[in-house]
Amino acid sequence: MEAIEFNIDEIPQFKERLLLLSKEYQHVSILDSNDYRYSNYSEYDLIAGFGAKSIVSSNRFCELEEISKKDLWLFGFLSYDLKNELEKLNSQNEDGLGFPGLSFFEPEIRVEVKNQKVKIEGEDSCGFKKMLQKLEVFFKRGEISEIRSRISKKQYIQRVQDLKKHIQLGDIFEVNFCQEFYAQNIDADPIAIYSNLIKKSPVPYASFLKLDGRYCLGASPERFLKKNGNKITSQPIKGTVKRGFSAQEDQQQIHLLRGSVKEKCENVMIVDLVRNDLSKIANKGSVRVDELFGIYSFPQVHQMISTISCEAEPERTSIDIIKHCFPMGSMTGAPKVKAMELIEKYESTKRGLFSGAIGYVKPNGDFDFNVVIRSILYNERNRYISFMVGGAITSGSGAEEEYKESLLKAEAIFDVLIPDKKVE
Repeated sequence: MEAIEFNIDEIPQFKERLLLLSKEYQHVSILDSNDYRYSNYSEYDLIAGFGAKSIVSSNRFCELEEISKKDLWLFGFLSYDLKNELEKLNSQNEDGLGFPGLSFFEPEIRVEVKNQKVKIEGEDSCGFKKMLQKLEVFFKRGEISEIRSRISKKQYIQRVQDLKKHIQLGDIFEVNFCQEFYAQNIDADPIAIYSNLIKKSPVPYASFLKLDGRYCLGASPERFLKKNGNKITSQPIKGTVKRGFSAQEDQQQIHLLRGSVKEKCENVMIVDLVRNDLSKIANKGSVRVDELFGIYSFPQVHQMISTISCEAEPERTSIDIIKHCFPMGSMTGAPKVKAMELIEKYESTKRGLFSGAIGYVKPNGDFDFNVVIRSILYNERNRYISFMVGGAITSGSGAEEEYKESLLKAEAIFDVLIPDKKVE
């Protein structure tokens, strides 16, 4: 295995060339922290895999468990609908994308970037570097003409009200409810769309994923789960407020979010859920909340993020740890299983990769996965493009306000796909 290392000054141009080089491969994963200053837990500024020496694609965890025993680098995704293997659940809603339950590949070439140092490892690392140097950087806008909603505003509001009735009856305490926006018969340019999306919304868990004609163009601000040695870390997001138009207004918005009883209630319920999930695989007494109600700023919104960690029991495998925490509580609700049942009933779209996870597993079993939110999904073969947005519904939720918050989270995506369109 050939490895080369070198320093570079122009990191943005290097990233653009990496993105353009994805045209030459059927399997690509580029995971980028975008130099986000609060990303204290990330091991790499960027890590990427190109080409596939081996592939596992399945609707069950067992095949991933088998390949993970071979001590390989693996890049790929976990679909939300793997929940059906973990619990007595099903997914019967509309699915225009057709992602499998999970798909991972062992890369031919791996690229790591940290502090302006690049490492390229693979069977032809020098050839890969030469291809990068020859590329001319040019990106189109990547726009499409029309985006449709799977449900109307009226339907969204009615379903939020119906879910609140379940809360009042004591069926659940909180549920994450989402809606889909989509377009059909689209010949999209995934590279251009992703490039424009990340310029608009540079986030710490961005992902460009290309797996045999299916794409995730992701601007996720949220980590699902990270394993570093025996330490497991989760960083759920619950709590959102729009950025201010001035520095003073921005500080007022932060103060509003920090003092919101509703947002803190949402956040602490998910923190408790994550603590419960981690307790299933943790050494006794090791689960702890490292940060509660942290406020983090992104280009369009401020978010409330908490950090929970534990020490995993030594006999736990990486996939076993993931299974016990999947799907992530921030995208389900509490209690988790009942919330997922109601999600299936009241949403109109099969989530698939949305609210699943994208990341990597190292040969030593360490891993890092994001939460697939604020992301555009595209099936090149059937020319279908889609994204979903939503939020946590609690007893204090107002249906109209929840609808507005869901559109706020989608602003960057709408602006990339249909510039200058007002979203209502």
